[in-house]
Amino acid sequence: MTDLHHLTEPRDAIDHAVVRQTWRLAEPLHGMIYFVPEAHERYAALGLTGRDGYFASRAAAMGAVGAEPVVAAFYNFNPRLVTAALPAAWEKTTPAAVLAARLDAAGAALTRGLGDAVHSPEVAEAAGLARRAAESVTGRSEGRVLFAAHAALPWPDQPHLILWQAQTILREFRGDGHVAALLLAGLTGLQALVLHAASGEVPERFLRRSRGWSEEQWAGAVDDLRHRGVLEGDEPTLSDAGRALRASIEAATDRLAAPAYTVLGADGCRRLAELARPLSRTIVAAGLLDVANGIASRG
Repeated sequence: MTDLHHLTEPRDAIDHAVVRQTWRLAEPLHGMIYFVPEAHERYAALGLTGRDGYFASRAAAMGAVGAEPVVAAFYNFNPRLVTAALPAAWEKTTPAAVLAARLDAAGAALTRGLGDAVHSPEVAEAAGLARRAAESVTGRSEGRVLFAAHAALPWPDQPHLILWQAQTILREFRGDGHVAALLLAGLTGLQALVLHAASGEVPERFLRRSRGWSEEQWAGAVDDLRHRGVLEGDEPTLSDAGRALRASIEAATDRLAAPAYTVLGADGCRRLAELARPLSRTIVAAGLLDVANGIASRG
């Protein structure tokens, strides 16, 4: 197994703790799109309900793709779940229509969640910083399919939509790097979910059901990871080796995400985080990240 943690850093590398904090504090501004009713309603108007809306909306930037590229890029969903949605979605609508619906839903949800603050100078400043970060890595798309597809989309005009799209691009940049780290760690998509659940950060039930895995499939992955020595106990928890593996994966993910934030420098990252924190808290307080409404959990 290759350990990316010990690879030499670029001379202009930024502190990984700063990178992670900046991403985490801004992430709700993107992530709410998977939970808000505005998205469900707009996808349904195109004939896409439940999980069909999730898979089509996140994959639409790649064009009218079939299930196989989406299984590969999304990494941890049961392939049967994806094949039930794609390519059938493209018989009902087009990627362009889905992308327009998604952006419209994002705008409506942010306006509802942020209220008057959606037009504030803070949103405009955060949008400028996030867009600068996103655009700085458009020439570094190797191996980052979802990032490249989203980075190629035209930019909207309004600051709150620019902020949402920039954070979407940054999220897919980080996500593609995370997939690379998981691959190098020798983990399948299902095993990565099991490892995540064993950390205690997200309930097993939510991860298993939202990604479409059966109890038997989940139990098989648990057995595999126990045999590998990274899980222990009847109610599987991380062993010392499992905690070390998780830490290595997260460190590699941070390292691979860092190039997007280098252009801002530490001060710019801290400013983006400072601006994003109250906006994200407002989004959460408004109920825009209610996991019970998750698109990927429906259907």
